[in-house]
Amino acid sequence: MTKLWGGIEAGGTKFVCAVGTGPDNIRAEQRFPTTTPAETIGHAIEFFRQQQAAHGKLAAVGIASFGPIDPNPASAKFGYITTTPKPGWANTDFAGAVGRDLGVPVGFDTDVNAAALGEWRWGAGPGLENLIYFTIGTGIGGGGLLNGRLMHGLVHPEMGHMRLPHDLAADPYPGHCPFHGDCFEGLACGPAITARWKQSADTLADEHPAWKLEALYLALAMTNVVCTLSPERIILGGGVMSHPTLLAMVQREVQSLLAGYVQSPAILNEIERYIVAPGLGNQSGVLGAFALAELALKQN
Repeated sequence: MTKLWGGIEAGGTKFVCAVGTGPDNIRAEQRFPTTTPAETIGHAIEFFRQQQAAHGKLAAVGIASFGPIDPNPASAKFGYITTTPKPGWANTDFAGAVGRDLGVPVGFDTDVNAAALGEWRWGAGPGLENLIYFTIGTGIGGGGLLNGRLMHGLVHPEMGHMRLPHDLAADPYPGHCPFHGDCFEGLACGPAITARWKQSADTLADEHPAWKLEALYLALAMTNVVCTLSPERIILGGGVMSHPTLLAMVQREVQSLLAGYVQSPAILNEIERYIVAPGLGNQSGVLGAFALAELALKQN
């Protein structure tokens, strides 16, 4: 019998909850604002209760969460959102609350690791062992798989906070990040674009200089990733990437910055197949949560 999964894509602005078996069979989906932990997690649990009444018992639930989080199953704080700047959410036992109430195994990881897992399973990454997924939006985060396994270590990847060259003469904007100022997220996230140019990204014309600068920062970060992790594919999602010319600009800039050093056809001749848009569109996160649920059941 095909198992039924629950998935939560937990963002700092909104939650997306879904029930289904995969991308071709999403039985129900609900979106609601991220408010307090008690209210928001309560909404999610109530959604799953209603769907179990309609569709049958869930086999497991996966949570793709904003962070920082504790994804280590051996830790006493496994399943917690930890030091997030999101007001009221620090030290929240997220996975524990869902698992205790619904009585099912819970998979728990970062939103970007989960999105990478979803893309690997059903989207732009089947058959690959090493891929990286970035979301470029209100914040910037990166995660992925190396040798077919989700990336964990000291904690989890925080690729949005890598440091980039910042030419203050060319770009005097000090940066948006409350921790680091002009890290990758601080220079290239959606709110940074708005603050720098005094208008939101979706109102900027194609020829506006914002896009050349944005492509440079994104390409600098992708070049770092190519040179440190050597992924077989990089997937760029998130709202900022919806600009119609940005992806191609990033692809060209990465080739320019690498300057022929990485002698791979993927970089030299097939860059449009190497740095790509998500195959699952805006569902990478919630479908990745389904894949986390499946992993949790196997490991339970």
